[in-house]
Amino acid sequence: MRARTGSAAVGKAWIAPYNEGVTIDSKQLNARQSALIQLPLDRKIWLEGIAGAGKTTVGAGRALRLLSQGVPAESILIFVPQRSLVTPYIHALRDHKLYRGGQVSVHTIGSLSLQMVEMFWFLVAERAGFAHPHDLPNFLSLELVQYFMTRVIEPLVNQRDFFNSVRIDRARLYSQIVDNMNKAALVGFPISEIGARLKEALAGGVEQTHIFDDAQTCAFAFRDYCLGRNLLDFSLYVEVFRDHVQALPQAQAYLRHRFRHLIVDNVEEDNPSSHNFLASLLPHCDSALLIFDRDAGFRRFLGADPHNARRLRRFCDVHEAIDESQVMRPAVAALGAQLAAQLAVIEPAAKNVDPRPALTADAHRYHPQMVDWVAERVSRLINEGDVPPAEIVVLAPFLSDVLRFGLAEGLAKRGIQTRSHRPSRALRDERAARTLLTLARLAHPQWRMGPAEFDIAFALMTAIDGLDLIRAKLLTEMLYRQGALLPFSKVQSSTMQTRVTFELGERYDRLVGWLERYRDESGADAIDIFFKRIFGDLLSRRGFGFHGNIDAGNICMNLVDSARNFRWSLDFLSRYDEAPDLGLDYVTMVERGVIANYYRRSWEVEDEDSVLIAPAYTFLLSNRPVDYQFWLNIGSDGWSRRLYQPLTHPYVLSRGWQPGARWTEDDEQSWNRGTLGRLLLALTRRCRKGVYLGYSELSESGYDQRGLLLETIQSLLRRHAREG
Repeated sequence: MRARTGSAAVGKAWIAPYNEGVTIDSKQLNARQSALIQLPLDRKIWLEGIAGAGKTTVGAGRALRLLSQGVPAESILIFVPQRSLVTPYIHALRDHKLYRGGQVSVHTIGSLSLQMVEMFWFLVAERAGFAHPHDLPNFLSLELVQYFMTRVIEPLVNQRDFFNSVRIDRARLYSQIVDNMNKAALVGFPISEIGARLKEALAGGVEQTHIFDDAQTCAFAFRDYCLGRNLLDFSLYVEVFRDHVQALPQAQAYLRHRFRHLIVDNVEEDNPSSHNFLASLLPHCDSALLIFDRDAGFRRFLGADPHNARRLRRFCDVHEAIDESQVMRPAVAALGAQLAAQLAVIEPAAKNVDPRPALTADAHRYHPQMVDWVAERVSRLINEGDVPPAEIVVLAPFLSDVLRFGLAEGLAKRGIQTRSHRPSRALRDERAARTLLTLARLAHPQWRMGPAEFDIAFALMTAIDGLDLIRAKLLTEMLYRQGALLPFSKVQSSTMQTRVTFELGERYDRLVGWLERYRDESGADAIDIFFKRIFGDLLSRRGFGFHGNIDAGNICMNLVDSARNFRWSLDFLSRYDEAPDLGLDYVTMVERGVIANYYRRSWEVEDEDSVLIAPAYTFLLSNRPVDYQFWLNIGSDGWSRRLYQPLTHPYVLSRGWQPGARWTEDDEQSWNRGTLGRLLLALTRRCRKGVYLGYSELSESGYDQRGLLLETIQSLLRRHAREG
């Protein structure tokens, strides 16, 4: 029997050999890259340089060379901090069809920990403190962690009046407790130290001290609940791997025998637990290639530790560097370097190349004017400059619904397709998911969760192509009765029927008829099957809202996967607790604001005919260059300032923090400047030709904007204007 896994998001990733992909053409390699790939196969190589210098190409070429020399594929481990970073290796290896010996393994510290804990579960379960060591483990996805966190902590919070002074959404509050536990596992300290570390550094009064104490109590309660039911969230299976599995002679022998050749990319973006694992494996490898991006570390808020990563250099007998960018034009390179130097992230460059040719900017009074300007400039690049849409990205520190809708509408009017990706969003906040949830509530009257009229109108507008919000509201007011929708023929006024139009009325009736037939069936489907059926039978068809919509299709499939994994993972719960109504509990969980799992399809969509609209960090985590970048809302503090997180702190919970030190306002300002400098450096190093700056004096909410990014750019431009 296999352990239960809550989601593919925490499972092992692997590379299949027989699929189409991209081959590395040796003719396109420069002499330096070719020389590095051709180094003897018994060497352990430390390769560092700036982003865009071709280091990942060397990594993929090195993997291909190992395979071409007869090295068994299963003996090669490609290790990355996040699975989205492995795409270049997948493209290269999928086209290499003649290798032998199984499959090349790709892991993050999370996927490796899960696999190893599952493999050696019965040897470590009892000593790790699980109440049922002879039962199988149940690995939890991020969504399931939030579900159980709410189940465990909600009564505690209500009974003891925890967090009564914290004014944020409960789902976000619980996610910060999860984040604290994950940081403890990745950095390498016990969860019992979370509260003490935060209080020492941040507590400025009795109320703040109570908040950190409450967070510590909740972390203990959740951990006890998991240990009592063989539930393993990310923090627990990383901790069990780190503290128990790695100490087993059997596990050590397995790892050292299995992985003889190691390729590690973006090691600077990984965490101390990953580095400790690599340090234990490296002395026993036949060959290794460790790739380090200089001046990076933009994932520090996720636990990245570049300083600790550099310690792995001592395990390598060859130290190489490549620093010539194959991406940036000189002006773009100067832009990134000079902005970062102003923010004290790197030393000022000796050659003062003018960065202004890489910049295009225009100031506007109001936010909608900026959005229109962006749409017009993107249109010119595509239609007049022959720039492929996929070579343009539109970035903001945060991508609100208003901004995304405005950009998508503005570009659609100009005949330009868009796609967007917001991985940290709650599932309920996605339009397609919200529509499916509302339809699920209509289809299951036994839940007694009849949707509000606004939700019905919103769902109708989204589900039926051509139906605007005004007519959707009219249909809702006329036909929504006692938790069900009546057929269009029940509209008594012929004037109203004409206003809605009979064509849209026919589509509405098809939707209502489908829901009625579903309710009349002898037994309701599992919730994931309901989502899949209504999408396939109706919503994806011509005349309905999801037809031809890639984003909506991806979100629907993510919701199907999420609901299916929820059902599979909670089947076991009747062994320890009363079994819940899975469909009802799932919809309730999502509507509480659960943050979505990592879904690989959302990262892998490559549409050459669409412009990507995304948060800046999301684009960086895809690790690919483009011709042009648009930076929007450059006056916003969001480019540099941390999100308000009263229960956690990324730096205080890092390995670099000194115990007993206090986090001051000076520390905060230094953090903000460093964060922005590394972000700008990372963005420009993934930009070939130019950056467009979108600025409006007033934000979406009507407030003045004077953030650090705007000040830094203005200072840079003034200096070059003075110098002539």
